[in-house]
Amino acid sequence: MSLDQKPVPAQPSAGSGDTASGSDGTDGTVTNDDGTVTNDDGTVTSDGGTAPADRGAAPGGGDDVRGTPPAAWDVRQAGPWNHRDLAANGARFHIAELGQGPLVLLVHGWPQYWWAWRHQLTALAEAGYRAVALDLRGIGGSDRTPRGYDPGNLALDITGVIRSLGENRAHLVGHASGGTLSWVAAVMRPSVIQSLTVVSAAHPRDLRRALLTDRRQMAAFEHILGFQRPWIPERRLVADDAALIGRYLDAWTGRNQLDRAAVAAYREAIRIPSTAHCSIEPYRWLLRSMARPDGIQFARRMKKPITAPTLHIQGAADPVLLSHTALGGGEYVAAPYRWRLMPGIGHFPHEEAPEQFTAELLDWIGRHKD
Repeated sequence: MSLDQKPVPAQPSAGSGDTASGSDGTDGTVTNDDGTVTNDDGTVTSDGGTAPADRGAAPGGGDDVRGTPPAAWDVRQAGPWNHRDLAANGARFHIAELGQGPLVLLVHGWPQYWWAWRHQLTALAEAGYRAVALDLRGIGGSDRTPRGYDPGNLALDITGVIRSLGENRAHLVGHASGGTLSWVAAVMRPSVIQSLTVVSAAHPRDLRRALLTDRRQMAAFEHILGFQRPWIPERRLVADDAALIGRYLDAWTGRNQLDRAAVAAYREAIRIPSTAHCSIEPYRWLLRSMARPDGIQFARRMKKPITAPTLHIQGAADPVLLSHTALGGGEYVAAPYRWRLMPGIGHFPHEEAPEQFTAELLDWIGRHKD
């Protein structure tokens, strides 16, 4: 598969500013991945003719976040950042990047994609960093491979992307499942991680212990228990324009709900073919491996102390990863460790309180730039 290693500039557009995924033509047109062509007059041309290009954002406000899906919705939303693809660990990964300076790699959680870090991309770039938001394997604009969703391989995806960006080290920031993988990456490739920021994610050993002994945490992971069935979860996730994803997002936030356009975008992203299946495969591995040799070996490997300075941020009102489950990660960190509990904040601190979150992040990585 050929890879476009050149930055794809964000294309200006009406409404939300979604951008086409493809290359610019010499006549001012943009060729999309589906073979259609976006003309410079805002129309979309396909083999069947020409139709108006609807690139507006999902309607905001109100209880209905479905709205009318854009005719050519694209995971590569426009903005001040650039989009491009990288080869790493045997797959192709989509990134959005902005700014120059020390690398800060941002890794999303479930059920999101790179767009979850839109606030931090701009803030980090303005502060003098090279901010890169990654789409994990199987999600967003990255490859959907038939296998490779165990935490060890997914962590190597992350460190491989750092190398493909031409950097030897990075400040790694991960949320939820991306936070779990960040813990793993810091154990597996310690020389690559300059500092670690983990958001809404317990250390893997603490999470394993909680899922075996803590009834409250087990109940909070009810949706993950439901993911263990074959095929049915995928169908439920995409049914009715991914309405279940919208309900999850609303239920998992604290007093500051996610904006309606963002919820609509996450609902669109999960409906990209194969995404629902690929995105929950790591959760299937998590539970099914607990009694298997590979899961036991993984848990033992995670005893290794983390040598990267670690900032651990947790929403006090998080109903998915309970704060007492996350508490205690410092036991595994043989470096400076800071625990931050954010009152009234749910599962998505970086979106529910972006200014407060970003201030904590900038202070932490600023202390560990050298």
